[in-house]
Amino acid sequence: MIRAVLFDMDGVLVDSEELIYLSAKQMFEEHGILVTREDFKPFIGTGENSYLGNVAKRHGFPMDINRDKARTYEIYAQIAPKQLRLLPGVKSFIDKCKNKKLKLAVATSADEIKMKVNLKAAGLYTGIFDTTVNGLEVMHKKPHPEIYLKAAERLNLEASACLVVEDAVNGIEAARAAGAKCLAVTSSFTATELAKANWIVNNLSEISEDVLSW
Repeated sequence: MIRAVLFDMDGVLVDSEELIYLSAKQMFEEHGILVTREDFKPFIGTGENSYLGNVAKRHGFPMDINRDKARTYEIYAQIAPKQLRLLPGVKSFIDKCKNKKLKLAVATSADEIKMKVNLKAAGLYTGIFDTTVNGLEVMHKKPHPEIYLKAAERLNLEASACLVVEDAVNGIEAARAAGAKCLAVTSSFTATELAKANWIVNNLSEISEDVLSW
């Protein structure tokens, strides 16, 4: 029986993928490196160390991860409060979960600073969620299942009693490896690319009853 819903954050709760790309793009440009969206796509959902670091490797740029990630977050924190938006259906889906007395968690590969910027900018105050797990609290990033296992543990549940909501291929693999069911949103990848999820929707306003009734 479903007991909890574990939300990925970027691309699931908030429309942030474009903003973090623009922030990273500006950071790289400050170092004279020109990047494209396609450079970043394989690393969506894996945390900013991977997201930035692997693109730097592609371009042969010897980045200082702490310095350059901090600069990326600095740029992001300037633009997110003005441009960040909840994705369609998020509020109504959270309300449905609350009405069913389900526990709620955020499990994001992003660092704590980005998680807090996003939740505040989107009006998703921490009181909405029973717990959060950010990328700094896990050793292994998605597609490793650690983050979802940790989120379930903090809710005193087995991952098999949890629904994971994801937008990325790496996240779906993490959810399946944890033993959770997975609902995928096509905000970052196509339905074909997300085919390993149990359910696939365009946005969270399209949820069928069976998603929350198993």
